Amino acid sequence: MPRESATFGRDVIAEIQRAAETGVYDIRGWGAKRAVPHFDDLLFLGASMSRYPLEGYRERCDTDVVLGGRNARYPLHLQTPVTIAGMSFGALSAQAKEALGRGASEVGTSTTTGDGGMTPEERGESKHLVYQYLPSRYGMNPTDLRKADAIEVVLGQGAKPGGGGMLLGQKISDRVAGMRTLPAGIDQRSACRHPDWTGPDDLAIKILELREITDWEKPVYVKVGATRTYYDVKLAVAAGADVVVVDGMQGGTAATQDVFIEHVGIPTLAAIPQAALALQELGLHRHGVQLIVSGGIRSGADVAKAMALGADAVAIGTAALIALGDNSPRYAAEYEALGSAAGSYDDFQDGRDPAGITTQDPELAARLDPVEGGRRLANYLRVLTMEAQTIARACGKAHLRHLEPDDLVALTVEAAAMARVPLAGTNWIPGTGDAAQRSSTRGGAEHA
Repeated sequence: MPRESATFGRDVIAEIQRAAETGVYDIRGWGAKRAVPHFDDLLFLGASMSRYPLEGYRERCDTDVVLGGRNARYPLHLQTPVTIAGMSFGALSAQAKEALGRGASEVGTSTTTGDGGMTPEERGESKHLVYQYLPSRYGMNPTDLRKADAIEVVLGQGAKPGGGGMLLGQKISDRVAGMRTLPAGIDQRSACRHPDWTGPDDLAIKILELREITDWEKPVYVKVGATRTYYDVKLAVAAGADVVVVDGMQGGTAATQDVFIEHVGIPTLAAIPQAALALQELGLHRHGVQLIVSGGIRSGADVAKAMALGADAVAIGTAALIALGDNSPRYAAEYEALGSAAGSYDDFQDGRDPAGITTQDPELAARLDPVEGGRRLANYLRVLTMEAQTIARACGKAHLRHLEPDDLVALTVEAAAMARVPLAGTNWIPGTGDAAQRSSTRGGAEHA
C-alpha cells in the first residue's frame, strides 16, 4: 500500500511543483494556519468551595477599560475590551470599513484605520477611531491625526513581523491610489521599517512629535509583531507608549508571503506572559500602560483567557471580517469557482471576494450593506463580551480585568510552559525549574 511521507506530504509536494513551475513565491492573506499552542489548550478553574461565583442576574461584572491615561489628555474609555484591529481601506472595501465603524460604535468600542489613511465613511461612523501610523505613511497628514481619537505607531504585525505589507495592483483603484499618492493599478509594497526610525531613541522622538502635533490630547499606542516580546515591550514603554499592542502569529494580513506567515513570529499564547512580565517589572502592569493583545481571538473564552494572562484588552481582525460575512456559505459556489471554498478562502490579495469585503471591485463591494454588516458585527461583539463576563463571574470576579493566571490551568506541557500556568491537576509549571505552588507563581514573574 502506498505510504505518504510525513516530511514530503502532498501539500509540500504540490508547493514544490508550483514553485518550480512559476518561479515565484506564494502570496496569500489570513494568518498562520499551522497548529500551534492556543487558547483552547487552557481551562478556567471555576469557583465552588474555595472561591464563590457571582450570580449573573444579580451581581455585576464590569467590562469597561480605559486606554491611554499615562500621558494623553483624553484617554479612550471603552465599554468592552474587545476592539477592532487595523485593516486598511485598500485591503478592505469602503463599505467594509464603514461597517466596522458602525459595529464598533454600537457597542462602545474602537476601530482602527490600517494602512492607507482615513476615509470619511469610517471617521463618520466611528465613535472611537485609532489612526495607524505605518512605515509607508500612506495617506498620513496632520489633519487626520488630529481627527483621530488615538494614534497607533505600527512597528510590526503578527503575520509578518519584520516584513512590509503588500497591495496588488488590481486593488489599487483610483480612490485608493489618490489616498496613497500611488499610480492606479500598480502593485505596491510597503516598507518593513519606518524611514526615520532606526531604534528606540528615534521612536521616542517620533512619539513626542505626534504628541505635539495633536496637542498631547491623543493616546499613543505602539504595535509590535510577537517575536522578542519581552524586550520590545520594555523598549516601547521607554519610548513613551501609553498602550502597547502585541500581535501574535495567528494575526491576519491581507497579503504576504505564505512562508512568512507560517514560519516567522511566535504564537499569541506565548507572547502575552512575556509582555505582562515586562510591564510588571516596570511597575506599570494594570496601571500606567495598557496591553492590547491580538492574533487568533475568536470567542469570549479567548478574550477571558487573554485577559487572565495579562491583557487589558484584545483586538480582532479576521473574526470581525467573518462576522461581516466573509467566507459565508451564502457564496459557496462563487468561492468554489475561484478555486477555494467558504471557510478556506484566503486570496484576499486578488480583490475578487464574493462577499464584497476584501475587494475594490464596485459591483462586488456593493454586495455588502454597511448597516447590516455593522449590525452583525455589533451582535458578535456583544456575544464575545457576554461570554467573557460569564466566565469571569464563574471565577468569582466582578470585572474582566480581575481575571488572573491563578484562574487558569493548561492541558498540555507546551501550553503550560508558554502561558506560565500549571499543567492541569498539578502544581508544575514547565520551565520554572521546580514544582512551586500556584500561590508563588502568580503572574509568572517569580519564575520567569
